[in-house]
Amino acid sequence: VMIAFSRMRKIIEIDIDNQRVVVEPYITANELTTLLSKDGFFYAPDPASYVVSSIGGNIAHNAGGNHCIKYGVTTNHVLGLEVVLPSGEVLEIGGKALDTPGYDLVGLMVGSEGTLGIITKATLRILRRPPGTAAILAVFNSVLDASNTVSEVIAKGLTPAAIEFMDQLAIIAVESGVKACGLPKDAAAILLFEVEGYEDELEAQGREIIEICQKNHARSVEMAKDPIGIAKLMAGRKAAFGSMGNLAPAFVVDDGTIPRSKLPEMMLKIKKISEESGLMIANVFHAGEGNLHPLILYNPRGEGEAEKALEVGLEILKMCLDVGGTITGEHGVGVEKKELMPIQFSGEELRIMAAIKKIFDPLGLCNPGKIIPEKFFVQ
Repeated sequence: VMIAFSRMRKIIEIDIDNQRVVVEPYITANELTTLLSKDGFFYAPDPASYVVSSIGGNIAHNAGGNHCIKYGVTTNHVLGLEVVLPSGEVLEIGGKALDTPGYDLVGLMVGSEGTLGIITKATLRILRRPPGTAAILAVFNSVLDASNTVSEVIAKGLTPAAIEFMDQLAIIAVESGVKACGLPKDAAAILLFEVEGYEDELEAQGREIIEICQKNHARSVEMAKDPIGIAKLMAGRKAAFGSMGNLAPAFVVDDGTIPRSKLPEMMLKIKKISEESGLMIANVFHAGEGNLHPLILYNPRGEGEAEKALEVGLEILKMCLDVGGTITGEHGVGVEKKELMPIQFSGEELRIMAAIKKIFDPLGLCNPGKIIPEKFFVQ
């Protein structure tokens, strides 16, 4: 049975005074923010697919996005939920208050990938738009220098709204198609920063970030504070995923998160597995929180290439675990990563998760076969 939410796209309530909205699950983050912008507010979680991805889907996967280094992920903005259980019972959990006593049932539902119940309404926190924004584009001849720049910016206590990373292969993909925007193809990596605040804050924080980039051997650094200039600097990042077709007919998008300090090591590991597998791997990711999105390129018509790409993806996620990371940052576990759950979690932890699933869904009707391997369910 497949349940479609396409008609559940109402905004039920907008409470500007208390910075809350109540929405149905099919509205997109982009639609919500567009509506709120006339009052000077926005909904912070912004995954790359925010133009088309639904609020319900973002809640199910605890989506992040470019700006989660400053604003957090979806769970930090969901205050209440209406959930329909497989039994037909309707639960109202959480509410408009920032925090409620007792167990965090809202937090339990966020990121549960539809395995515990069906979300039919959400109460969300909204934020006032910052007074100003600036973007910084730094070009590097070394992935190590770019990675060290990220670590130093964070260690300095700076709080950019976003830090995005693109490696050379991602740059070549963008510059090889109709979305070309003038990025240097010979660069090893670029970093894109966004900073927010009043004019003096933009200047002060921007100046510090530029100095750190230059200290780490950036070959060029450019800053823009006007909307057209910002859009120009960010154009390559926005076009990255869609430009992969310039290099290969298909790709697998991976999603793991690692400690920021492990970025240089992880980039070397990914380069090595690319060479060993014979598959090109482009790297485009949210560097500020170490949320990697390796893009494993392959030809679906090549014998065994699709299977090899999936295997390489799993190997990269195992590497994430080896350096102290996790197998997903925002794309979820589903079926693809289920076999890695016993590597990240102990058997006891997985049995507890299975027991929670049984409480909400004793017959296993909601999105069955996802997240938890069957052997951890006590019969």
